[in-house]
Amino acid sequence: MNTADLGLPVAVPSTALFTDQYELTMLQAALRSGTADRRAVFEVFTRRLPEGRRYGVVAGTGRVLDAVENFRFDDTILDFLRERGILDEPTLAWLADYRFRGDIWGYPEGEVYFPGSPIMRVEGTFAEAVLLETVILSILNHDSAVAAAASRMAVAAGDRPLMEMGARRTHELSAVAAARAAYVGGFHVTSDLAAGFRYNIPTVGTSAHAFTLLHDTERDAFTAQVETLGSGTTLLVDTFDVAEAVRTAVEVAGPGLGAVRIDSGDLLLIAHRVRQQLDELGAEKTKIVVTSDLDEYAIASLAAAPVDAYGVGTQLVTGSGHPTCSMVYKLVARAESNTPGAPLQPVAKKSMGAKTSVGGRKWAARRLDEHGVAEAEVIGTGPVPAELVDHQLQVPLVTGGEVVAREPLDAPRDRHITARARLPLSATQLSRGEPVLPTEFV
Repeated sequence: MNTADLGLPVAVPSTALFTDQYELTMLQAALRSGTADRRAVFEVFTRRLPEGRRYGVVAGTGRVLDAVENFRFDDTILDFLRERGILDEPTLAWLADYRFRGDIWGYPEGEVYFPGSPIMRVEGTFAEAVLLETVILSILNHDSAVAAAASRMAVAAGDRPLMEMGARRTHELSAVAAARAAYVGGFHVTSDLAAGFRYNIPTVGTSAHAFTLLHDTERDAFTAQVETLGSGTTLLVDTFDVAEAVRTAVEVAGPGLGAVRIDSGDLLLIAHRVRQQLDELGAEKTKIVVTSDLDEYAIASLAAAPVDAYGVGTQLVTGSGHPTCSMVYKLVARAESNTPGAPLQPVAKKSMGAKTSVGGRKWAARRLDEHGVAEAEVIGTGPVPAELVDHQLQVPLVTGGEVVAREPLDAPRDRHITARARLPLSATQLSRGEPVLPTEFV
């Protein structure tokens, strides 16, 4: 959900310069050669998953739709391009009236994907479609990487809530996108208020070590926080001595203390000791929150610990070691001529090495076994087999230049939970392995 959905005023900047210069110089050359209006089909896919990952998560689709809608060249942008000598006047005149008027299909946000999956398909004239390459890839590569990491962390956490708190570990704008992607992948709240404002994600936050150090004593700090935020607040107990801090926290807030947070040390050992101490002090309902450079492996190692919630920052917003999905945007078909209705001709890169592609406008479906569990990602260019018609994955996102697939953010979040549950059980293993589904081209 964006701010427009909430009825909140927000300036919408143009996304036209979120691109590489060669997109514009290709446009200029195509206009000059007479091929700019030739119908073209581009597809977004990845040749492989990040090493060891068993599935990918589609995220950022909603942001792509916003970016496409706001891809406009106003006078300020045109003047910049003119002053730099990047484009000639006929091309600048063409851009002045630009808006995407084609069609976009894609996997719905929150769906899982595998090597070769045609995650997004952009159809229109070559000129209007080629300009969107960089902005689409930058959004999908970043958001899908964060969502995949979030999904793995959600699996490791089980029913315990996850808090996104990585804003200070990345670019300020990336932090907002990361919070959104983390929510799609299974996180419950964010510490980033910009993400809460823009996407209506629940926000959370209480205090840092600096607040404790500001006061003359830890008791003074706890007292100030409880008097301000109430006894249901979360008190940070590892600034000095954890056992003493827990004792003081319960004395100040009473047995109704909401939670204590541990941000350092041997979290497994300390959590057990804190749980025992809280229970002995009569604070049996006080929860334990742990932070401290967690990733999916650290979360999994705490499965047997008396921990109630996790806060994750650096590893989440950096994709837990894989900050990009290596998605590409490739021309897979073009019209045989500029004549309206000219048939499409498959095209593909055939260079040496791994950077090849499969030509043709593709459909995708997920074949299920007799138990309703996914067993293969099936991709083709011809007619869809009858048994797969009802299992196709691509949905219309933009039709005739108009966005047709906006949805509240809880929809892709719920969709991901459903899609992940339909994968084989080995998909949730954190150990390194091959993609859990094979990709079959038919």
